[in-house]
Amino acid sequence: MKILLTAINAKYIHSNLAVYNLRAYAKECQDSIEIAEFTINHRSEYILQELYKKKPDVLCFSCYIWNYEYVREIAAEFFKLNPNAPIWLGGPEVSYEIEDMFRKNPAFFGVMIGEGEASFAELAEYYCNGRTGSLSEIAGIAYRGKAGEITKTAVREPLAMGEIPFCYGDIQDFKNRIIYYESSRGCPFSCAYCLSSIDKKLRFRDLALVKKELSFFIEKKIPQVKFVDRTFNCNHAHAMEIWQFLKEADQGITNFHFEIAAELLCKEELDLLSKLRPGLIQLEIGVQSTNPDTLKAIHRTMDYLKLEYAVGQIQKAGNIHIHLDLIAGLPYETYGQFAKSFRDVYALNPNQLQLGFLKVLKGSYLYAHREEYGICYTEKPPYETMQTKWISYGEMLSIKLVEEMLEVYYNSGQYEVTMKLIDAVCPDSFAFFLQLGQFYETKGYRDRSHSRIRRCEIFLEFAKERLEILPELIQESLLYDLYYRENLKSRPFWAKNPAEFAKEKKLFCPDRTSSHLEPFFYHFPGKEERRIFSLPKRRDEPVYVLFEYDKRDALSHQAKTTEYTIQEVKERWKHAQKKF
Repeated sequence: MKILLTAINAKYIHSNLAVYNLRAYAKECQDSIEIAEFTINHRSEYILQELYKKKPDVLCFSCYIWNYEYVREIAAEFFKLNPNAPIWLGGPEVSYEIEDMFRKNPAFFGVMIGEGEASFAELAEYYCNGRTGSLSEIAGIAYRGKAGEITKTAVREPLAMGEIPFCYGDIQDFKNRIIYYESSRGCPFSCAYCLSSIDKKLRFRDLALVKKELSFFIEKKIPQVKFVDRTFNCNHAHAMEIWQFLKEADQGITNFHFEIAAELLCKEELDLLSKLRPGLIQLEIGVQSTNPDTLKAIHRTMDYLKLEYAVGQIQKAGNIHIHLDLIAGLPYETYGQFAKSFRDVYALNPNQLQLGFLKVLKGSYLYAHREEYGICYTEKPPYETMQTKWISYGEMLSIKLVEEMLEVYYNSGQYEVTMKLIDAVCPDSFAFFLQLGQFYETKGYRDRSHSRIRRCEIFLEFAKERLEILPELIQESLLYDLYYRENLKSRPFWAKNPAEFAKEKKLFCPDRTSSHLEPFFYHFPGKEERRIFSLPKRRDEPVYVLFEYDKRDALSHQAKTTEYTIQEVKERWKHAQKKF
């Protein structure tokens, strides 16, 4: 008997916690359970071939909005090749609208509804024991009967978190990949767009177990662990004890990612967070909107002033990477009101501003009220909103332009200095990114892939046509940004000939790979200056900036920089001549 758990992830670096949890919980049948992981970048034909070669007796898929179309296609073809192997599904994408799913997909035999560990364990035993007993006795599933009728069994009660075994025993399976971990399930909030709001029964994993398991990640030097807890800090004592443990157990390598509600952070938590090693944790904070009518409609009880204060306090410490999230397409938010939400959140200067578009998920409150709100969304996953009563499709396309430019020039962190200069001359951040996106579209640049230097060239072209800012200043800031991130193998066309400062470079950079020296006539804002309000003035003499790539910033990964005046360079040269 072979039961194959199949995961089709969004990226190679991702792992699928669900299938590993299922296998770990089904202790009695583990020898019969195999895991196969792929990504959506694999061709569906390749995945089909690999699954067929594994010859499963039972084929299971973990389903999400990003892989469901792949699953449907592959399952249909696999069923033609092996109609005797039942195909089971599980995950949030298939836990709702079950009858419709079966009707549209004749290849599907059964589905595990909601939380799947206990249901899967009993299913595995059913198949491993020669199909003795009855599927109808297994809670939390739905399946086809012999006559094609759909049978739905009793609701499965949620598990206590301590009953779920630790699934990462063989860490080699996860080399160079992100580890996902959960210390709690359920969510106390009722956000209308989110499926987590359905599970109100908050359950926490025993802290002794959590500490033991986090120690394992730290000792194995895992680069990043992402907590999938929906609101990690909804329980103050739980969050504090874990953060304090990480502070004490830290070995300077592993980064931990948490989704939190910033407005819930109290002084004690903020004080502790300020004392963590730079880069030890990163925080994702869902703002979604700053429009009061929208927040009320989606059942968000966020206190924006408290959120703003908490974000400011975290930034003041300068040791934590912050992501702030916005969602376009929510009820009662017009195009103009969304632009205001964008400006409000952008003004908080997050390390990343993640602009997403409303996904109308089956089972959510907004799915049930989609007609009332006039939400028009794509028929296929990811069910992304195209327009609503308050915002047109054309306006959503404009927001798409903003999102694309935001990703390239802001969220990438590759143009940090230049973006600070733009803040000083473009107070309307939404209008700036929109204008830049429209420039890309007009020039025909949007449908092509571009190198970093080419992105800089396009930005220079845009600045000359659309911005009241000296081209020389933008040229220098872009050159600074390029070297801030990496020691370039080829220089942009506007950069100074390196032969003109070869002597100075040799003096400061004996190892050409780990450092670079470059002269600039402008002083650019440092990492501690999250925003500037006036442009720097041109200096009469250049200052030499040393970029050291073996001393990178823990949050931005930019090189350490040190400025040297011409006088300091001359003094250092004299000292070097005396020495030799």
